[in-house]
Amino acid sequence: MKQVLIVDDTVENLQVLMEALKGEYAIVTAKCGEKALELARTKPYPDIILLDIMMPGMDGYEVCEKLKSDVRTRDIPVIFITVLMEEEDEAKGLSLGAVDYIVKPFCPGLVKARVKNQLELKEHQDDLEKLVRERTKELALVKKVTIECLAALAEWRDPETGGHIARTQNYVRALASHVMEKEEFADQLNADLIETLYLSAPLHDVGKVGVADAILLKPGRLTDEEFAEMKKHAQYGRDALAGAEAALGGNSFLHYACEIALSHHEKWDGSGYPQGLAEEDIPLSARIMAIADVYDALISKRVYKKPFPHAKAVRIISEGRGTHFDPRLADAFMEIEEQFRQIALEFADFDEEREMLMK
Repeated sequence: MKQVLIVDDTVENLQVLMEALKGEYAIVTAKCGEKALELARTKPYPDIILLDIMMPGMDGYEVCEKLKSDVRTRDIPVIFITVLMEEEDEAKGLSLGAVDYIVKPFCPGLVKARVKNQLELKEHQDDLEKLVRERTKELALVKKVTIECLAALAEWRDPETGGHIARTQNYVRALASHVMEKEEFADQLNADLIETLYLSAPLHDVGKVGVADAILLKPGRLTDEEFAEMKKHAQYGRDALAGAEAALGGNSFLHYACEIALSHHEKWDGSGYPQGLAEEDIPLSARIMAIADVYDALISKRVYKKPFPHAKAVRIISEGRGTHFDPRLADAFMEIEEQFRQIALEFADFDEEREMLMK
């Protein structure tokens, strides 16, 4: 049974309203604003509140303001019941968040109908919000699974990557979250963007699906010609993702995935590829990914190299400060290098990697 809280300092008004609503609703009453707030904040919360405006002490307007500023009570429909008849009084009540305004002396049948209508409307709104939440959750899941499938496709073609995807996306989130707190990056990063970067990171090497097996799977060092072909994976990945972004009419997630795929091999001093971008011409997303990608390559086992110790990987990134890497991001990495090590340990593919990470 729905619960109605009736707030009025006049006993006669309470009795009339209680008589009109009895039998269909559980009724709770209060004769002052302070008691009304106490009851409204006590579980089970009322489903609707009938609120008098002119009361001694805290008036109905103030009570409504407090209800709407409290997360526990802000969504409870409020109907003002009052002798105030001027349009400005009604406008003020509605502007404070009330859903209806009934002038005394009121008709019990009218009150009953309006309470019923507002409760039905609230129920419809709640159902709609639930559907929206479910749909949003479903779309987020579809996006996550799509990313994982695309990333897995690249991973299957490059068996050396193993846990590379899980590690790098967690490095990206850790580094981006850390630098978000710094003044120079405060206007470029926020929690939503960091989550987007986390989701986008697994696609950084998706362009490897376009590289010939003879090059991608070669166990030894690549020739200059082979490396030139390998470098094309950045453009391949960007082009594929850009096509999907265009088909969707623009998409923030795919926008950052494109940035990362194309530019994560660029270097701060302009000596990277494929465009030879330098410094802040390199998107921030790609600069963050560059540190994550290089660190992981260093601590990972490959057919052509053993995993490096964590300390050596940290030293190499420190030495690349201002040449390979954005110096501010390299400094930030140094501040949280232990977080990187813990992530690498959690998602390590081989015992040999775990052993080296402890050095």
